[in-house]
Amino acid sequence: MVTSPIRTQNLAFVEQSYRRQQDSSKDLNLTNHPLVLPKTALFGTDGIRGRAGELLSADLALKVGFWAGQVLREEASTLGPVIMGQDSRNSGDMLAMALAAGLTSAGLEVWNLGLCPTPGVAYLTAITEAIGGVMISASHNPPEDNGIKFFSSQGTKLSTTLQKKIEQGLRGLAGNALATNGWGKHYPRPELIADYVQSLHTPLKSGTDLRGMRIVLDLAWGACVQIAEQVFAELGAEVICLHNQPDGDRINVNCGSTHLQTLSAAVQEHSADIGFAFDGDADRVMAVDGKGRVVDGDYILYFWGQTLRQTDKLPEDLIVATVMANLGFERAWQQLGGKFMRTKVGDRYVQAQMLETGAMLGGEQSGHILCHHYSFSGDGLLTALHLASLVRQSGVSLTKLVDQSFQTYPQLLHNVRVEDRERRLQWEECDALKNAIAQGQSAMGDQGRILVRASGTEPVIRVMVEAVSLELAQYWTSQLVSVVEQHLVVA
Repeated sequence: MVTSPIRTQNLAFVEQSYRRQQDSSKDLNLTNHPLVLPKTALFGTDGIRGRAGELLSADLALKVGFWAGQVLREEASTLGPVIMGQDSRNSGDMLAMALAAGLTSAGLEVWNLGLCPTPGVAYLTAITEAIGGVMISASHNPPEDNGIKFFSSQGTKLSTTLQKKIEQGLRGLAGNALATNGWGKHYPRPELIADYVQSLHTPLKSGTDLRGMRIVLDLAWGACVQIAEQVFAELGAEVICLHNQPDGDRINVNCGSTHLQTLSAAVQEHSADIGFAFDGDADRVMAVDGKGRVVDGDYILYFWGQTLRQTDKLPEDLIVATVMANLGFERAWQQLGGKFMRTKVGDRYVQAQMLETGAMLGGEQSGHILCHHYSFSGDGLLTALHLASLVRQSGVSLTKLVDQSFQTYPQLLHNVRVEDRERRLQWEECDALKNAIAQGQSAMGDQGRILVRASGTEPVIRVMVEAVSLELAQYWTSQLVSVVEQHLVVA
């Protein structure tokens, strides 16, 4: 999605309107009109996310852009641009124009990539003179949602401290804004995406050749539809693409990394070697083997970890995962002599633990994989290329690699929709649910574990039960879901 002249004109109109408002009355000023915001924190585990037009309004985006511009300027040693990208959602243009107007009103230049994967924004922010980046996407969420997430000048997720500073500005708690020397400029820069595409091949082993491999890609109608096929075809793979047009009405709908049935069927139908499914912004990936079986982030970490370990590129043989990682994966890695560390759910927590411990590999079962040898952000395309490459180098199929790896424990995950934001985020105050969790954990002992949490990206409570038997997991999942529905879901 290349930025059109119409969009540029609309952006100019938004900026001009805001300038006229500023000139006409001191009361119409972004610094002294805080928004009506939810009582709970606006930034979640992956930026600001919610229903477009409701929480994610043009008014919010305008002011988020302004206060983010203030924070980024304050942190920067020299002023540079802010790099912006978006996925294919219909609300993306509205938020992009409002964000850009806010950033330029803070005196910053905006380079708009248009349709681009999240890791592309992170990479280009890190290699240019940019002082920050911003991606407009709700990742794996449905089309009606959207989100805003910021990156530092190093291409990492913006720190919690700086996010809080932005939120303080939005809530009218930040004091006076910095003075600017003038208005910033907005430039369409889609040509920069070619630099990101080229970077994906650079870390692969010299001479990597995927000729003879048939690979199916599910692009989820999302952010990587314009580049994914090229990335694999340039290495010689025969590529079959599904859901490969930008479509804001269908992004993630029954496709992509959270709906693998279509990909699984296509891999078997075309006798493919491997299939990859990306989410809406392509920062995560899930794989499917030749039998159509799901190969999730746990397997990817296990295989990639073995490869790095064999070449002495895995310090202390440590892998960082989250509390969602399957117990079978953890025990298998430990049996190989490796170290295993868990964090809260969210790639920002994995990233923080990796930086603290010096670990080079970490990620989530959901397909966010971080390998600091090659990138400081999760990158679905980069991960998929590495997995395809290591399968080719192993001399056997992905199916055989899975068969030779580890046995997973039955793990059930059920999402209960809880629209009331405060009730959802304060679920730990529900005594009935706390008692049910304690009862279940006591009854299972070391035969299973329970994880209940509020999603940081969707309006749901996630109930996960893992046990030595499917029957045990099913029983306690049912019990806990019933309690959540009874005590947290408003009729």
